[in-house]
Amino acid sequence: MPKRKILLSLFAVVAALGWASVAQSQGWPQRPVKILLPFVAGGSTDSVARVIAQRLSVAFGQQFIIENRAGASGAIAAEAVARSPADGYTLLMGAAGPITITPAASKTSYDPVRDFAPISNVGTNPLVLVVHPGVPVHTFAEFIDYARRQPNSVTFAGSGVGSMTHLAMALFAKRAGLEMVPVMYKGGGAAMTDVLAGHVDAYLANLSVTVPYAATGALRLLAVSSDMRAPQIPHVPTFIESGFPGFRAITWNGLLAPRGTPKEIVDRIAQEVSRAVKDPKIAEHLTASGIDPLGNSPDQFAAQIAADIALWAEAVKIAGAPEK
Repeated sequence: MPKRKILLSLFAVVAALGWASVAQSQGWPQRPVKILLPFVAGGSTDSVARVIAQRLSVAFGQQFIIENRAGASGAIAAEAVARSPADGYTLLMGAAGPITITPAASKTSYDPVRDFAPISNVGTNPLVLVVHPGVPVHTFAEFIDYARRQPNSVTFAGSGVGSMTHLAMALFAKRAGLEMVPVMYKGGGAAMTDVLAGHVDAYLANLSVTVPYAATGALRLLAVSSDMRAPQIPHVPTFIESGFPGFRAITWNGLLAPRGTPKEIVDRIAQEVSRAVKDPKIAEHLTASGIDPLGNSPDQFAAQIAADIALWAEAVKIAGAPEK
């Protein structure tokens, strides 16, 4: 076959594939869409997903169904979505753990960059350094001084080896030059119980978990790990303004699709998420849960994931968590 005919045939195939993708995205969704969650029902990720799913159902005229598929630190749900058809009918309400920490700390069958198409980060949740009221410090600076004067004496809780609460505190201790004793638990609930009882000195925990206890005086808040002060606790300084520039460790919940999902579908969902978090009722619900509404673009979300992957890979090495 002459080269000209071969080239024309190739162009025709490419054009056909392109038109097929456009037609698929324009007709989407024609049936219910599944949103897989990497955790059990009832947590903050579940709450975020259900609010957004309801909004997307109304916006697109099809049901967005939540399916909780917990296990393996979130890897089961992430793998299922990564292996799903890239047609816009299976999404992941991802979190920092299974997307940016689990792949750094253990072997996973999915690649957090290669196998997903980021859609939009719905919202972020910073960590807060808290101490039991029995610890004789009232400010972040006092805590630093207290820990430095007592190397290998001050304890901190973690919700599990390789968990975000463990890794973030280990990273902070390294950068601050502190020698502290990690005490690991099976889950955040057990860790918080011992901090509240005064068995452990400090805990770098999710804002949404700590605020109710701080309101009763059961915990003392010292610093927040976000770029800016959290609106729920505006009196608490950030690590950055307290002398640790660049220290930013946050959890997040965002929608991702399998890699190869048509850009038109990804963009449409992202635009609707952005509109949703600007809705006063939805924003109020998220803020009340300790979540700062975001709703960024696919490119912005991808950049955020890349930065977090580098951060938590560093933290895994520092903490000595099991590596793949």
